[in-house]
Amino acid sequence: MRSIWNGAISFGLVSIPIKLVNATENHSISFRQIHLEDGGRIRYHKVCELEDKEIPNDEIGKGYEDADGSIIPITEDDLAQLPIPTAKTIEIVSFVPAERIDPLQMGTAYYLQANGVPAAKPYTLLREALKRSNKVAIAKFALRGRERLGMLRVVDDVIAMHGLLWPDEIRAPEDVAPESHVTVRDAELDLADALMDTLGEVDMDSLHDDYRDAVEEMIESKASGTEPAETPKKSDGGGGKVIDLMSALESSVRAAKKARDEGEEGEDVAEVTELSSRSRTKKSTAKKSAATKKTAAKKSTAKKSAPAKKTAVAKKTTAKKSTSSKKTTSAKKKPTPRKKTSA
Repeated sequence: MRSIWNGAISFGLVSIPIKLVNATENHSISFRQIHLEDGGRIRYHKVCELEDKEIPNDEIGKGYEDADGSIIPITEDDLAQLPIPTAKTIEIVSFVPAERIDPLQMGTAYYLQANGVPAAKPYTLLREALKRSNKVAIAKFALRGRERLGMLRVVDDVIAMHGLLWPDEIRAPEDVAPESHVTVRDAELDLADALMDTLGEVDMDSLHDDYRDAVEEMIESKASGTEPAETPKKSDGGGGKVIDLMSALESSVRAAKKARDEGEEGEDVAEVTELSSRSRTKKSTAKKSAATKKTAAKKSTAKKSAPAKKTAVAKKTTAKKSTSSKKTTSAKKKPTPRKKTSA
């Protein structure tokens, strides 16, 4: 990949020579403006409005238009004399958690490539430090005549940098949210959750630009002199019409489930059969009657065992009484000893 900027990463007292490489590319199809009558290209010419003639590039400079419409010329020497410490350096100023960065600030992405063998060691050190800390580096750098803000993070084994907008370049979302007060019911949220669960996750690598494919097919058909195949048009989703939200959510859930089931070829899907109210009543009645029978059986057994226990207690009491009466009788039958008298 061709580098667009050469410089160094300033990491404290450590300097890492690097090359800046574009991490993204544009695959959109571009069109030319033509003259409809003869198909000739429409081109733009740089014309001076005072002399009304075309000006070559070597005679074109820069200027700032003031509020009153006057132009203030700015030369390359004027810009070169400005103090830009990050002209050839990506200066790291801080390390912060990744969640601190608002995605609204993120812009163009670049890969930072180690420039030469001596840069491999400090490059790897910075990469592993970012990995272990789970943080990103905030840096300043200059590109295309202006100082910019960047965020360094690790992608696989490469340090990537995202251009960031300055905080004052983010507009506040004023007058964007709905002005009227809207209440969302729990049932609607439940259906929305069900739709999200049904759609599930997606492999990001499987996503592609269907419109670009259709444009390429149309161009090939026209180039070969054949008519392009008609493609079915998709619904516009209601076109801003007021719809019944609940019915729309329910239809969306059904459609998503159907699409998911069609995509799962050869997989067994367990069906859940809803019990009717009558069968539920029968089952609950049967359970109640069984429980009643068990309770009655326990009560009858307890009643039968109660008299038996009473009889045993009574027998024991009678035996105790007879034993005590026998002891009393034997005690009465013993003779009383006589006193001995002297002769």
